[in-house]
Amino acid sequence: MASTNFRPLHDRVVVRRVESEEKTKGGIIIPDTAKEKPQEGEIVAVGSGARDETGKVVPLDVKEGDRVIFGKWSGTEVKLGDEDLLIMKESDIMGVVG
Repeated sequence: MASTNFRPLHDRVVVRRVESEEKTKGGIIIPDTAKEKPQEGEIVAVGSGARDETGKVVPLDVKEGDRVIFGKWSGTEVKLGDEDLLIMKESDIMGVVG
């Protein structure tokens, strides 16, 4: 993870985007300006979990190291150390890959 120790609170996770391919299957190279930001990432830190109505902590379904798919506009971009990361709620994650 980043050089700064960071632990997200409650049901939030920290995600590092996984870079997409730089060229298409046909061999066409995609310039940086035309690329969309990837919607896939690796979880680098997780919070302790959300609280239910009774105050009991409900653990998250994802864990550090999981590769996930998330919504295009999900999360808040932050810079921790020299790394660009996303902080988002677990509910913004659509699923775990693999």
